[in-house]
Amino acid sequence: MSNWDLDPAHSEIEFAVRHMMVTTVRGQFHKFAMTTNFDEVHPDLSTVEAHIDASSIDTGMDARDTHLRSEDFFDAAKFPELVFRSIAIKKIGDGYTIDGDLTMHGQTHSVTLDAEIGGVVPDMRGGRRAGFSASTKISRKDWGLIWNGALESGGVLVGDEVKITMDIAVVQAEVAAAKEPAGVA
Repeated sequence: MSNWDLDPAHSEIEFAVRHMMVTTVRGQFHKFAMTTNFDEVHPDLSTVEAHIDASSIDTGMDARDTHLRSEDFFDAAKFPELVFRSIAIKKIGDGYTIDGDLTMHGQTHSVTLDAEIGGVVPDMRGGRRAGFSASTKISRKDWGLIWNGALESGGVLVGDEVKITMDIAVVQAEVAAAKEPAGVA
């Protein structure tokens, strides 16, 4: 098993939620860090921990993003990060499930991610890269994100189910460190 560093330029964490029961609003978090210990031979022995900056939420609309950062939703001033820590990784068919704890808005609940390994390849600098995709669906109410508005036509302004998708690229840390010139931090 070896440590792999996040390649943020080639990684994304995105979400989607229903709006007014008829459309879907999508967004992403621009700032996040990840620690991955990846065992290529036995991926089920691997671990992952992600820290996501709640204030980096971006739906492409400043007023909505400000509202999402407020006490009505993430309360980013009080709860500045979301944290995911894996507990178990299991091979299921051609993919994997990653069971873990997601802490958001001061509450921690178990989630299961459906994941796949995109592959492990040499990179242009002589190191090694790996790619992963994962997704899950959560109920935002489970984490106390309960703000909503009733619609005249029935239903609510913001759906409860949130779809989360991640495409993550990592670089093998030991190989990257060995390639660094002496005296470079």
